Amino acid sequence: MCSTCGCASGELRIEGVSPEHVHQHSHDHIHPHDHSHDHHHGLPFAPRRLVDIEMDVLAKNNHIAAHNREHFAATGILALNLVSSPGSGKTTLLTCTLTRLAPYFDCAVIEGDQQTTNDADRIRATGVPAIQVNTGKGCHLDAQMVHDALHQLSPNNNSLLFIENVGNLVCPASFDLGELHKVAVLSVTEGEDKPLKYPHMFAASRLMILNKIDLLPYVSFDVDACIANARQVNPQIEVIRLSATTGEGMDLWLAWLEQQRCA
Repeated sequence: MCSTCGCASGELRIEGVSPEHVHQHSHDHIHPHDHSHDHHHGLPFAPRRLVDIEMDVLAKNNHIAAHNREHFAATGILALNLVSSPGSGKTTLLTCTLTRLAPYFDCAVIEGDQQTTNDADRIRATGVPAIQVNTGKGCHLDAQMVHDALHQLSPNNNSLLFIENVGNLVCPASFDLGELHKVAVLSVTEGEDKPLKYPHMFAASRLMILNKIDLLPYVSFDVDACIANARQVNPQIEVIRLSATTGEGMDLWLAWLEQQRCA
């Protein structure tokens, strides 16, 4: 959780939005990171205080996430939260997806990274509007960040909104952004035991994408074991194997997106 991992909201930047704009509209803003120090046997917070802070952070986040979800429902926007560890190929997958979808559907992207606009620039090169949220020391997006980014991005009604979260398999599992589903992207260059090491993320995800399958001949990765591990923590999780580089399996991913749009 943020209060234990060192997340800090003071360095938040939403590209194209001045600090004055972010704080002008009437919706409540959360400032979840308590920087007071109640020393308890050398710890910054007593254990009970720590639990109270975590519960307060999540309660405020969930309130705003519910507001986001109502907005998505009212405007017919399909919002998906893409989560993974760094280097899984989320952005490459997203650019390939948008290249195929954008001629037929309205799409928009919220990009989350600690620093730089590199990924948002890659998305915009496809012709799809994107806004970059830099979280500074923060290790995840939260519902307030998405809410503020939406005001700047203004995606069209009935569009596909992809939220590419900060590369991290821990905190994003706990923070609802108002999305319809979390999609966990796991590359075959990572270990097949990732779902067991980070069970909360895979338990919270509707779909697991096994990316970079073109590299299977060159790495030691047991696909069947990985899928079994994911279904051990989430028996309902769906799995798609693909390579964003070669295009193998991309049709299955696009068909899954179409199913979500129809639903």
